[in-house]
Amino acid sequence: MLCFWGAQVREGFELVKPDQVKHGKCGLRSLCPRTAVQDMSAGRSFAGFIQDGKVSVLRLRSEDYDHDGKLKQLQLKNKIRLIVCGGDGAVLLANGGKVLIMDKSTVCKPLKGLENRQVIQIACGDHHSVALTNDGQVFVWGENSHGQLGSRKDHPGSPSAQHVQSLSGVPLAQISAGGDHSFVLSLSGVVFGWGKNSAGQLGLGDTTDRHVPTVVNSLNQKKTVSISCGGEHTATLSKGGTVFTFGSGGCGQLGHKSFRDEHHPRVVAELWGSEVSQVTCGRHHTLVSVASSKLIYSFGCGMQGQLGNGEMIKQSVPFPVDLPTECNHDYTIKIIAGENHSFALFFKELESKGKSNLSRPVLTLNDRMIDRWLSGTDPWATIKQEINAVFSSAASLNGSFLKINCDDHYQMSEEHCGLDFDLVKSSFAKLSENKSLISEVVKVVEQMLRSLNPNPVGVESLRVYLLVPELIRRLKKQQKTELTEALATKILQLDPDSHKVLEKYWSKLPDDWLKSLVKIFRRASAELIGQISCGKMGCDLTRRLKKFLKILQMIYQVCCSANRDIPNRDFIIHEISDLLDTLQATLEDLQLRLQLLQLLRLLQLLQSAMTEDWEDMLKLKDFYFVTINILVKFPFVADNVSKRRIFHSLQCQLFRFRANGKVLHINRESVWLDTLTYLRKKKHSFRNPLQVTFIGENGVDMRGLSAEFFSLLSQSLLKWENKVLEVHESSLVWFNPDGMQANRDFYYLGVICGMALYNLHYINIDFPLALFKKLLQQRPTLNDLEELSPVEARSLKSLLEEDEDEVVDMLFLDFTFKGKKLIPNGDQIQVTKVNRQKYVDLYVDFVFNKSVKKQFKHFSRGFFKGCPLDAWSMFHPEELQELLHGSPKYEWKELQQCASYEKCSASDELIKNFWTVFFELSEENKKKFLIFLYGTDRVPVGGFSKRSLKILLSDCPDADDRLPEAQTCFGILILPKYSDINTLRNKLIHAVSFCEVFGRG
Repeated sequence: MLCFWGAQVREGFELVKPDQVKHGKCGLRSLCPRTAVQDMSAGRSFAGFIQDGKVSVLRLRSEDYDHDGKLKQLQLKNKIRLIVCGGDGAVLLANGGKVLIMDKSTVCKPLKGLENRQVIQIACGDHHSVALTNDGQVFVWGENSHGQLGSRKDHPGSPSAQHVQSLSGVPLAQISAGGDHSFVLSLSGVVFGWGKNSAGQLGLGDTTDRHVPTVVNSLNQKKTVSISCGGEHTATLSKGGTVFTFGSGGCGQLGHKSFRDEHHPRVVAELWGSEVSQVTCGRHHTLVSVASSKLIYSFGCGMQGQLGNGEMIKQSVPFPVDLPTECNHDYTIKIIAGENHSFALFFKELESKGKSNLSRPVLTLNDRMIDRWLSGTDPWATIKQEINAVFSSAASLNGSFLKINCDDHYQMSEEHCGLDFDLVKSSFAKLSENKSLISEVVKVVEQMLRSLNPNPVGVESLRVYLLVPELIRRLKKQQKTELTEALATKILQLDPDSHKVLEKYWSKLPDDWLKSLVKIFRRASAELIGQISCGKMGCDLTRRLKKFLKILQMIYQVCCSANRDIPNRDFIIHEISDLLDTLQATLEDLQLRLQLLQLLRLLQLLQSAMTEDWEDMLKLKDFYFVTINILVKFPFVADNVSKRRIFHSLQCQLFRFRANGKVLHINRESVWLDTLTYLRKKKHSFRNPLQVTFIGENGVDMRGLSAEFFSLLSQSLLKWENKVLEVHESSLVWFNPDGMQANRDFYYLGVICGMALYNLHYINIDFPLALFKKLLQQRPTLNDLEELSPVEARSLKSLLEEDEDEVVDMLFLDFTFKGKKLIPNGDQIQVTKVNRQKYVDLYVDFVFNKSVKKQFKHFSRGFFKGCPLDAWSMFHPEELQELLHGSPKYEWKELQQCASYEKCSASDELIKNFWTVFFELSEENKKKFLIFLYGTDRVPVGGFSKRSLKILLSDCPDADDRLPEAQTCFGILILPKYSDINTLRNKLIHAVSFCEVFGRG
């Protein structure tokens, strides 16, 4: 049955004879054609009806036509399931998804641009139309005077269908078109609008037209399930039945008990609690339907009776339409609002399914579809076609696997992706059971990834970046590599805002998903590094490696910032160690060949010694270094040992191409002043390996003398009268903040520390971890202050832990630090329970940053100068601290275990006596022994096992009169054959106590 009211039309639209039209109250009429009306639409010029797949149209009276035309059945080959009438003509949708356009003269022709597309929804405005395909693509055509086509601003309009690319990837549930504006609705209730906005009909809070789809943020998470556009107003319906309206209100069509425009969506309060099931907008009026009560409400312009209340008025509040008595509970209703007409189609309950709402959502993947594929009941060609339809569309994938429990997917936001992860996992697990299925899926998905929009509109488009990794996880090696690279490429192409949202999604992934994501890109990186280690070369390898490492870096940063419980070891690529082994072997091989070449030259047998093999090895060596320089930028993938090896390899590479520079001649008694004098001449080449000679002493620096040089420098700096450093209660040192020192003093302190690091020596200055955090551009915390000044830090921690405001106030603290204001007017701001965290943060910031801003600036500038190899930035603060300070652990037993012997053995009496005496020494004398033997008392990173110790027995006469000697460059202790343990003890203690007076080897 069809019920209608509004402007005068030809009696019964000629669907039935005039005497078969029933007239009810308030101008309502109803009719029951012999062939039921399946769908209908009314626009400005035409009303159209579908009966048994056939279309009949009737021209409506207007300014150009003072009477209604006759009902005309269109002669079409295809059965039609939808018709939508617009300003001048109509758009028809055939059962197979083909779109036809009807012009003013009722001539129908296929729409160009959609020939190979299956359309599932259509919508019409005054001069433009919209279509939605089954794979989630939106197409538009018509005029673009106000941006209603969603294309660029200067687009002139188009008679053929144009793809709205910015909406690609959004899983859509519905499209709608108004006078000169358009809307789409996603499956998760996100609303996008564009076009004319003169009355605020886009709901964006202003009256500026939009030329591209724009999210209506105020409707987010409102569970919007349908949307309808009028001439210059819009209405949306939420799942619970709440109606929002916005735009032009001059005729009361917004239902807000006023005739004002609304620029933001506003609830129609009069309908609150009514559980509205449908809403539709006409030109200047609105209809809503309540399924439970079978009531229809109307509001807006009723000057031609389109409100169904029997009055020709403008009504600003919803009022029920007095429907005929035969419209009882045996029917379901579909309401249609036209230009100046209103319609209600009544379907019997058993017939209504699939008829009352003929719109269809995009195709999505579901369990039934997968089960059918696995069953093998359908031909393989059909299955392939369906796989292509679903997996070639990002929109289809993004609309699959939604978390529908408790409407959770409607909470879709930048914080919540709306996916049911368990469903994704089980679905992809099923697919992976069949090799043919999964292979076809991978092939299609790889093509789909290439087509993804790097600037997606709406966060739903990003779900695909969460789904594909789960698919990759279940693939074989070759399939994994190709799909992983395609995914990495598209992630890196995303715009910055999309990157941020994707990272938020990653931060909230379940642990197993996040670990799997790490594993995918770590494995892909490891495979490439493994190939390079095996001798493969090429720009393509390093280009791909950078891609994977960049994604890993994004995930690593997410894990760190979100405090996710993913251990650092999960990011470690162990194949890096193999690469370093290969590099080392290559360098050693090249060194041997170079020595051979030199020998051949001497023998005048050079001839063709520079063979192709030699050239290939040089290229391979260079490619290894290219790879290592890439890895330096991603330090989280290397363990501490590998990072130290990388640093050493790069340092050696620089040394290899530089001749030895000037030898630094230094007096022991004035080591710091001599060094300052030398550095101020600015003639030192910092990239050259450092070599030191102590004036008046014999010996060539084979690292032992330069090690001692830095040890002596450290002592001098701590005693320096300029007092650039001050020792704290913890015995750690920090920059002197009094500002009396010259900038160059801190600069040269930084130079010395940088030189020590670059030359792989240690500094005997105990800086706190905070210094290394600052060098690596990390902020020190309260825990760092506790390391430097335990008493201060404990006081601050106690302040944070106090429960009562009164206790805080009794401390009489203000926002100052030793008389200096932490913030403007800090001396007038009391510390309370509310602001105490801010006070502590400012306190820590002042100690480590503000109070020493100038000092650190010049120190860091000097540090960068002294260490020209910036690869040190790959270390964690703790690792960098250990690299400059040495290991804090003195495992003395390890020193004994790593010792070797010449002209003696560990079982000799003298050797046993030596170790007995050594372990009797105080901690201070043990460290002095290290200085005596190595020139420094610092323990190597990794412990004593990383430094050689050889004990050599001397056959010299008068052994009891001689002191032990040390060859610091080689870690050799020359031990005379003492007659007894007491003599050994005395001589050893004397030697280590006055080791500065002895020459070095």
